Amino acid sequence: MTVTSFLENLHVAARDADLAEAAFRREVAARVTELERDRAFAYRRFNLMRAIAEAVSQAQEEQPAVAYALAALRSRLDWESDSDARAAVLTQFAPVAQAMFASLVPDERQADMDVGAALRRFETWYSENHTTPFWTLFENYMPETPRVDF
Repeated sequence: MTVTSFLENLHVAARDADLAEAAFRREVAARVTELERDRAFAYRRFNLMRAIAEAVSQAQEEQPAVAYALAALRSRLDWESDSDARAAVLTQFAPVAQAMFASLVPDERQADMDVGAALRRFETWYSENHTTPFWTLFENYMPETPRVDF
């Protein structure tokens, strides 16, 4: 083996190691991004459902409980106006509120209502009908506003 071919082999090995490292870094970055998103969604899920539980617990009957829950959802999403898309989300979320009410005020007729299952059905419906997961709605972009001194 000549010195030239020996050095060429070392150069190829160095390039291969560089490519392997770059690929690994991309994989790690993608996994970190996935974990960050999962964490953010988990906290959003927890915070929303805690607010829904608080809203529902104020009612003695299911209909006001659902209304309170939907008002809490609208508030959390800063929805001050209505649209067909928003109405669909609220309609699909209502069973989650009903399940929450049933879990807080046990009733033999509603013993099979599971809040987690209702929430999963809602999330599935949302993902099947939208291009992003439901929890991205909580990403409120705050544009920078110029500071004005007078």
